[in-house]
Amino acid sequence: MEEEIGTNVNAPRGVIAIGASAGGVEALKQLVGGLPAGLPHAVLVALHMSSATPSVLAQILDRHGPLPVSQGVDGELLRAGHVYVATPDRHLLVRRRRIVVSRGPTEDGHRPAINALLRSAAVDFGSRAIGVLLSGVLDDGVLGLTAIRARGGVTVVQAPDDALFPDMPRNAIAAQIVDHQVAAAAAGQLFASLADRPGQEGETVFDPMMEAENDIAMGPRFSDVFDAETLGPPSGFTCPDCNGSLVSVGSTNYRCRVGHAWTPEALLRARDRETENALWVALRSLEEKAKLSRKHESIVSPGALQRRYAEIAEEAEHAVAVLRSRLSELLDDDGDAPDASIA
Repeated sequence: MEEEIGTNVNAPRGVIAIGASAGGVEALKQLVGGLPAGLPHAVLVALHMSSATPSVLAQILDRHGPLPVSQGVDGELLRAGHVYVATPDRHLLVRRRRIVVSRGPTEDGHRPAINALLRSAAVDFGSRAIGVLLSGVLDDGVLGLTAIRARGGVTVVQAPDDALFPDMPRNAIAAQIVDHQVAAAAAGQLFASLADRPGQEGETVFDPMMEAENDIAMGPRFSDVFDAETLGPPSGFTCPDCNGSLVSVGSTNYRCRVGHAWTPEALLRARDRETENALWVALRSLEEKAKLSRKHESIVSPGALQRRYAEIAEEAEHAVAVLRSRLSELLDDDGDAPDASIA
């Protein structure tokens, strides 16, 4: 493999790993439009997208900048000055300077996952990795940027006032892991200035946990190649994706026995969705209960039975009103951004 890398005349000097979510398509168009034509790095992009529809992100971005853009192909050698984008329902990763396209476990409910891409860039390129977070919600990508920072790489976020959805950049800034804040359209200038930054390979420290999580992302969808108990102690919580037990990874993050990974913010959001779904089921059942009671109230003879049906209907109708109000509050408070499936 090392010989193959050595004969790659377009071998990149480093890698720029970019994660984006809600509002990310617009930010990515601006970013690739400002990339320099002679960029000596390979660029990899993970955008949260629907797994149910084909993505046209590569075609969109290819029209907006000087560098060629394509979907990453498993086993493909990385080339300098080329942009690779993730495929729907597949992680985009890198190992030994080659693209890895994986159906490994979801992270924060996503595949492709931003943390998985950034982590693999940190493991493979060390101090020659640049991690970038663009527009998006929640705290996706913070763990990935932390991995890049730990390996001596450079961390960049879209300036919050330049992002349509600034949560991802803001959460990274709050975690104190950001080296640069930049408008999406000006990121290319920053990358050009960082291109000659010397690698600092001797300053990185091997992290077995980072390596283990990287292997999980590159493994099968339902992995049995690792022992979850080696990642941390039982958390007492369950995985929203498979209902398996979650172990604590580090002080705050979680993985289940088949590898699904969760940050606290993503896990809370998943619980909110479960609560909302349960409320909708309860609402439907109560509406049917009220309707059934009213029907039989109208067809039985006046008396105790009719009064009982009326009381049941009134109780159910009151509960329906309360649940509708609560659901309206949940929907009003929902921070979910528009789906990125347009890509």
